[in-house]
Amino acid sequence: MLRTAAQRMGSGLRSSSQSGLNSALAQQRMMSVVAVEQPPTQHSSKYYMDLEEKFGAFNYAPMPVVLSRGEGSKLWDVDGKEYFDFASAYGSVNQGHCHPRIRDAMVDQMSKLTLTSRAFHNDKLGEYVKFVTEYFGFDRALPMNTGVEGGETSIKLARRWGYNVKGIPENHAKVVFAEGNFWGRTLAATSSSTDPTSFTGFGPFMPGFHNVPYNDLAALEKEFKEDFNVCAYMVEAIQGEAGIRVPDEGYLSKVKALCEKYNVLLIVDEVQTGIGRTGKLLCQEYDGVKPDITILGKSLSGGLFPVSAVLASHEIMLQLKPGEHGSTYGGNPLACAVATEALKVLEEEGMVENARVMGERLRDGLRSMNSELITNIRGRGLFNGITIQERGGKGAYELCHKFMENGLLTKNTQGDKIRLAPPLMISSAQIDQSLEIIEKSIKEFTA
Repeated sequence: MLRTAAQRMGSGLRSSSQSGLNSALAQQRMMSVVAVEQPPTQHSSKYYMDLEEKFGAFNYAPMPVVLSRGEGSKLWDVDGKEYFDFASAYGSVNQGHCHPRIRDAMVDQMSKLTLTSRAFHNDKLGEYVKFVTEYFGFDRALPMNTGVEGGETSIKLARRWGYNVKGIPENHAKVVFAEGNFWGRTLAATSSSTDPTSFTGFGPFMPGFHNVPYNDLAALEKEFKEDFNVCAYMVEAIQGEAGIRVPDEGYLSKVKALCEKYNVLLIVDEVQTGIGRTGKLLCQEYDGVKPDITILGKSLSGGLFPVSAVLASHEIMLQLKPGEHGSTYGGNPLACAVATEALKVLEEEGMVENARVMGERLRDGLRSMNSELITNIRGRGLFNGITIQERGGKGAYELCHKFMENGLLTKNTQGDKIRLAPPLMISSAQIDQSLEIIEKSIKEFTA
């Protein structure tokens, strides 16, 4: 049985006499004040949720379900109930839960070498960065662990490029972001946010960050035109946390033209929209755009391991010199092996095209319901959102609970919006079954 911290402290006491030992043991028993009730043979959902309540932080408000197993597009809770996963860990399991090929690649590498730090070379990193740059069509890759680290890395690259190449005066570089952005919860990400939940109570914030309305080219050009010191515009190809906000067709290509006109770098955050999620390998392909910097994460590992990457040109990436940026885990051999296999699976199993076809099937099915409850349906591929009209003081949050009762898991965002984003390997039969659950839930909700 695992001991509490107090018990470990007590057991460390030493005495030169039997009486001292007895005293120490008595003290140990007295110090065991953080006792946890012994778990029952069959762990209930309440047991696990109570442990989180008692010992965890309250930085999330999860749905009241405790999951214990996943396979493909499905999840099971501790009671054995089956669900369709329409959240995909915010786009982290595009290839499906516990994909056997990715899992086997991970286990194989774990038995050889997992971590060296970047103080030494390893036999996986070189092959991985060659593979990933050729796969996505960029010159160079800088591997990190999480999406937010990719964002931080991109901003550092853009600032350094601004000083060394564009000629911005030292410490005056500015980065422009779209309103409604979400790319993490570090202080830099919080500083760029326009969501009070993200920034309230966490100031002071990062200087040199500005916001313009999303999908507003005139406002963006005004920002570029009035300030030479703007080094980059960082934007999501589709805003995810904002409620699956799809910009006007051609938005990114017009943004790229503005960036070229004013000598500003375009950073496209594809952490959620990339890796086939929208029915293209990268969402930027819809506009035929190649940004100066692209950020990848989440499904880069198929959901088995935190892996992210920043892709850029020689000119931009080589602004960094040894010691100026890094990560102990970034580019570790385990991550390289897992990410390589995850990308191979995506291509070889036709998941990008499946996302496109299944996304159309999903949206067509939603439209055919003709529900007054759903006021808007939007998305690309399997990155979709619906807006829910409140009824009797109940709305998207309560509808997600009804989905859960009927066997489908997702969560609302921004109050009245629900994302519908299953793994990319979902079948047409499973899409149809999921639509039946959604329609049944809506009917029960409005009854």
